[in-house]
Amino acid sequence: MSKRNPDYDFKWCPGCGDFGVKRAIEGALVTRSATKSEPIEKTVIVAGIGCSGNLVHLQEGPQPFGIHGIHGRTLPISWGIKSARPDLNVIIVSGDGDFLSIGAEHIGPQAKRNVDLTAIVMDNGVYGLTKGQASPTTEFEVVTPTTPLGKLDDKVNPLETYLAAGVSFIASSISTQVKQLQELIVEAMDYPGFSIVHVQSPCTTYNDTYALLKGNEKEGIEPLAKPIADDHDPADYVAASALARSRTIPIGLLYRKENSIPAHARLDAARARSKMHQQSVEDLLAAMKI
Repeated sequence: MSKRNPDYDFKWCPGCGDFGVKRAIEGALVTRSATKSEPIEKTVIVAGIGCSGNLVHLQEGPQPFGIHGIHGRTLPISWGIKSARPDLNVIIVSGDGDFLSIGAEHIGPQAKRNVDLTAIVMDNGVYGLTKGQASPTTEFEVVTPTTPLGKLDDKVNPLETYLAAGVSFIASSISTQVKQLQELIVEAMDYPGFSIVHVQSPCTTYNDTYALLKGNEKEGIEPLAKPIADDHDPADYVAASALARSRTIPIGLLYRKENSIPAHARLDAARARSKMHQQSVEDLLAAMKI
């Protein structure tokens, strides 16, 4: 990294889950490039603030265009890019603290617009870059530097939040399952609308949840992360809601809305209607010889 760009010599802690996400994104972009005969350079990665945001500087191989934005504003920045250049493949890389705290206010509006982009949210349950403060996905009563008496607010359920907001495509994964994560990201990028891939990405320094996610059969500890059953219908909103509210973390494709109309198609249709209205007015004025 230092040889290529010493100005952005960021380092993640050993074992950080974001390494697995980085590999999955790189693999997904290579797959997409090959299947669509489209250069990786036609992808734009928009990053927020936090450990996850550094991913935009760490991509290996052909470089997508990258924007390291401001805290919580990845969605409006991405919407601006996609509105101006709908031909570009736009990806967001963000963390739970960035996307689900100050950034949460943008999820609903972009879901209703159905902006055609993919958000990859790395959830480690803390603000890792700023030394382990409580984030929206930190458990209730957990002691952190900002909650010395224990966190007072309940943990946000990201999957339930996305469903309630109206996000059209929702997948859940874990950073240790790189191949499956890569496949989900490819599917999300191909989806015509707003897609979110929420990834459990443990922080080995401040919130190491690897053991909880994996479980331990010998000690009788059930894994927190469990694959979604093969017979699950991702078009079934009620079934997806039940999975989102379950005690475990479902891994796989949770929800996919059929017949999705992306925001740029809606914008094109609105522009076409505007031209028709303008032409009608001009024809009327001409008929009236005004």
